[in-house]
Amino acid sequence: MVVRREKKTRKMRGHRTMGWGTKGQHRDRGAEGGRHIGMHKEKWSWIVKYGKDWYGKHGFINPTSKVVRAISIRKLLELVDKGAIEAKEENGKLVVDLTKIGYDKLLGGGKVDRPLLVTVGAITNKAKEKIEKSGGQVILTPQS
Repeated sequence: MVVRREKKTRKMRGHRTMGWGTKGQHRDRGAEGGRHIGMHKEKWSWIVKYGKDWYGKHGFINPTSKVVRAISIRKLLELVDKGAIEAKEENGKLVVDLTKIGYDKLLGGGKVDRPLLVTVGAITNKAKEKIEKSGGQVILTPQS
C-alpha cells in the first residue's frame, strides 16, 4: 500500500464533497450503524452487548503524572523466597537488581532478616536504614 504523505483533507480542498459522496458525507460509521441516534431506545441491545461504557462520565487521566512501579521490602523478600525474582548470593549478601526486573522504587515496609545488596532507581529513607542496619548495601542508579 502506498503511504499517503499529505492529509486527504488538504488534497481535497475546493471539491464540494471532499471525496465523501453526494448523499451522506461521512455521517454513518459502517457496521456500528446510523448516526448513533436511538442508542437509548431501539439500539439498546447493541449498547448492552458492546457499549458498556457508552453513557456516563469516565474520569480524567492527568497527562503529566508519572507512574512509579514500587515494591516493599516485605514483598521483595517474599518473591525471592518463592523464586519469582532471581537473586544471587555474593559475599554473604543477597544480590537483587530491581531495575532489570522493572521496579523503580524500594519502599520500607517489612523486616530485613538477611543482608541485601539492592540496585534500584529510588529508595525511601526507612528502606535504606533497614537494609544498612542488616549489613546490606544500596546502589542507586540514575532514573530515566
